[in-house]
Amino acid sequence: MVAPLIPALALGLSGGLAGCAEPEAVAFAPDYLGVETRLLDGDLVNFRVTMRGARVGRDVERYAECAAAQYTLIRGYGFARHVRTNMVEQGGIWRGDAVYTISESLPRGLKTIDAEVVAASCAENGIPMV
Repeated sequence: MVAPLIPALALGLSGGLAGCAEPEAVAFAPDYLGVETRLLDGDLVNFRVTMRGARVGRDVERYAECAAAQYTLIRGYGFARHVRTNMVEQGGIWRGDAVYTISESLPRGLKTIDAEVVAASCAENGIPMV
């Protein structure tokens, strides 16, 4: 008597799941609207980035990081350290205001970047730089 119930139960479960489908992934198509770079003091640099189509704040942070990496290389340095990033989103437009220090050698701290490695990754992922 137990055997006939198992196939029926299996059919009921599979039938209930058949209508479930994975949600379609929305393609990430950001619009990078520009970078403004300001040298604040010696090795302290401010990057203001603007973009449309960011999924989350991390997309804006990454855009600023890419700008910082390229700027670091342009200035003849190899490393940067993230100091802070402020972000605001209004009407689908994201603005990031980031500050980095740049240096020839690996700076102390947890949020350091190797400018060559980051710039290569940005180029590979189509994120524009300075």
